[in-house]
Amino acid sequence: MQDRAFIRRTLIELLEADTGENHSDLDESVNLREGLGLDSVDVVSIVSQIERRFHIRLTHQELEKLVAVSDVLDLLEAKLNDTSSKSAA
Repeated sequence: MQDRAFIRRTLIELLEADTGENHSDLDESVNLREGLGLDSVDVVSIVSQIERRFHIRLTHQELEKLVAVSDVLDLLEAKLNDTSSKSAA
């Protein structure tokens, strides 16, 4: 089971590595593109790193719904906890 704080720290770590900027005070309501200045290539890069780090796959439909940081955290929390409950069963 992955808790939201761990997922958030991991996301911040990936964002900082990708952008070279400090995001330690990342607001969950911030828009990924306008708020963080990410373009589609940045988003794809971060998503692929997330997939590798957490050993999950995100569908195109899921990715289209990611607008704010909270959307990413909500999706990852749901996917990771769903995956861990399946593997524990």
